[in-house]
Amino acid sequence: MTKKTRFDCSSSGEDEEKVNNFLKMNTRERVNDGFSRHRPNESLLPGLVDDVALNCLAWVSRSDYASLSCINKRYNKLINSGSLFGLRKQLGALEQLVYLVCDPRGWEAFDPKINRWITLSRMPCDECFNHADKESLAVGYELLVFGRELMEFAIWKYNLIRRGWVKCQGMNRPRCLFGSSSLGSIAIVAGGSDGFGKVLKSAELYDSSSGSWELLPNMHTPRRLCSGFFMDGKFYVIGGMQSSTVSLTCGEEYDLNTRTWRKIEGMYPYVNGASQAPPLVAVVDNQLYAVEHLTNMVKKYDKEKNTWSELGRLPVRADSSNGWGLAFKACGDKILVVGGQRAPEGEAIVLNSWCPKSGLNNGTIDWQVLGVKEHVGVFVYNCAVMCC
Repeated sequence: MTKKTRFDCSSSGEDEEKVNNFLKMNTRERVNDGFSRHRPNESLLPGLVDDVALNCLAWVSRSDYASLSCINKRYNKLINSGSLFGLRKQLGALEQLVYLVCDPRGWEAFDPKINRWITLSRMPCDECFNHADKESLAVGYELLVFGRELMEFAIWKYNLIRRGWVKCQGMNRPRCLFGSSSLGSIAIVAGGSDGFGKVLKSAELYDSSSGSWELLPNMHTPRRLCSGFFMDGKFYVIGGMQSSTVSLTCGEEYDLNTRTWRKIEGMYPYVNGASQAPPLVAVVDNQLYAVEHLTNMVKKYDKEKNTWSELGRLPVRADSSNGWGLAFKACGDKILVVGGQRAPEGEAIVLNSWCPKSGLNNGTIDWQVLGVKEHVGVFVYNCAVMCC
């Protein structure tokens, strides 16, 4: 049996509850209400009531949270409660973290705002999971990593607030090679292959606030090696293969309110074969962009005409590995491309970005380098972007 989830993608109720819980906790310290009877160390910010102080602290860069937690016990409780993260979302004070793995030894995160790399704690998985193919997804404040252990599929999750890995509850129908995307605190996975190689048309919703999975209605067509994304509040799946020889050009749209799927013929004409990566797609400001592997060109989707137009070339090659080893993601109001480059100085992973609002420069995309990671090879195994 699966529990029907209420689709509150903003999680505003849960986030507000975290803030209220923090204001109520440890009543012996007494909440600062602006009166002078409180000792200075009882105030988050002297002279301000706590709800005002919390609004101010929510605008502090997330990279400074570790320093804030060292000020005193109350600040430590505040940071570890997660209430500031929820308040940041309510206020729109979001920043991005780029999680990626370019080396089987472990995951790293890149903070574009301060141009800093952060090494995550090692995942306590078995060696089979560590070396197997994996898929990843950022939802809420969690990084989900899907893979296979010795006997079965498994999911590990990294919690940004607790800064550690735990085993995640498994799907109702475990799978790999699926399409997926997240919206706020929820994520949807669709299609893929089960442990016996059967191509699936089932879909599931993950609720990060409860850590649970819910089966959704089936898609019209089974597919694997597909890609998923949210656009205009709806979930889409495009590309993929129905079997080892049949590629799909149709897409499907899932309406979270009506709980129905709609088939869109010809939504993705750039078919991918069994040896090619799933479509590389990104949605920025509710506009869909994709990469055509063979030509290394970035294209934009016209929702009204169901057609694609060519914008410009990628900063790295996607054709050399059939689209594998490259990440094409939305990162705030920018498109992020993460790929390897070889130079006389050695190999490196380079993060390039482009803001579609800036338009084209003389008919070309003006890619900007966000960051560089040297001496890790040129292949990106997994990548996910978290807004927090």
